[in-house]
Amino acid sequence: MPDIKRILVPTDFSAPADAALTYALGLASQLGATVSLVHVFDDAMGVHSGGYVPIPPGLQGEIVADLRRRLAEVAARRGHSELNPQVLIGPVARAIVDGARESQADLIVMGTHGRHGMAHLLLGSVAERVVRTATCPVLTVRPPDATAGAAEAAG
Repeated sequence: MPDIKRILVPTDFSAPADAALTYALGLASQLGATVSLVHVFDDAMGVHSGGYVPIPPGLQGEIVADLRRRLAEVAARRGHSELNPQVLIGPVARAIVDGARESQADLIVMGTHGRHGMAHLLLGSVAERVVRTATCPVLTVRPPDATAGAAEAAG
């Protein structure tokens, strides 16, 4: 069994991401590991009104600063100032995989929305792309209410 000392947790500030953070913090506590909380700002996502308009550099700086503040709030709310919150920039799945590699993460713990059908086809799955391309293990976590709903639907 590999020695897990560094866990990377990407967040989009959703319930599934929050569930993944809870899971990662519990796991880190048991293993003596550190947790890095990251959010990816996809700078290719510009303003669309009939075409692509890049985000002005000044506005991009404000967005990244706001994201850093939100990450710090999540860490403070959890009582974990050592979460090492950081904003990564780039295409989401690739930035997560690159961030894990650069920080030498031993594990990525991430939330999944559990989309299927047309929503999955149209939106794709960041978690799925990370699982396929990461060089370290990836643990996906669904929020408790989503897993209960899936069990009821299957039963």
